[in-house]
Amino acid sequence: MGSSLTVRSARVEDVTRMADVHVRCWQETYRGLMSDAVLDDPGFPAARERFWTAALTDGRYRENRTAVVEREGELIGVAMSGPSLDAAAAGARHLYLLYVVTPAHGTGAGQALLDAVIDPVESAVLWVADPNPRAQAFYRKHGFVADGAVQVADGIREIRMIRCVQAPSPVL
Repeated sequence: MGSSLTVRSARVEDVTRMADVHVRCWQETYRGLMSDAVLDDPGFPAARERFWTAALTDGRYRENRTAVVEREGELIGVAMSGPSLDAAAAGARHLYLLYVVTPAHGTGAGQALLDAVIDPVESAVLWVADPNPRAQAFYRKHGFVADGAVQVADGIREIRMIRCVQAPSPVL
């Protein structure tokens, strides 16, 4: 665990490795929660490559922040945030995804990615699979709390977590 992490903005040349990490993390995280047919679909990696290519090149996503984390040259995680489309979270940054491969859990990669795409003093919102106790504990550690909202996306029950950051009071 002594190897150093490198966090940086994602680049188009990272798309294939980002897609690989994205697919691997879905398989590690959602196996048993969603259909094996979806997780093992041979077209899944190509679909994620198209997703990441659009996220990094399409002007519609210019306000997004996308980062990757590497350890010893291996891409081990990816994260993306952007303006929230959720009316209940107006003004908050939305964490659209944060994935770190299982062998890199506990290395600080998740923290580094979160900080790269959402400023620690920025209000934020996210949806997280339920159950997913490890991820929920990670987000609670970083100031997020469940607000009671629930949705089902891709066949997975998700809860909304928010982090409200108060602006500092002016000194009088």
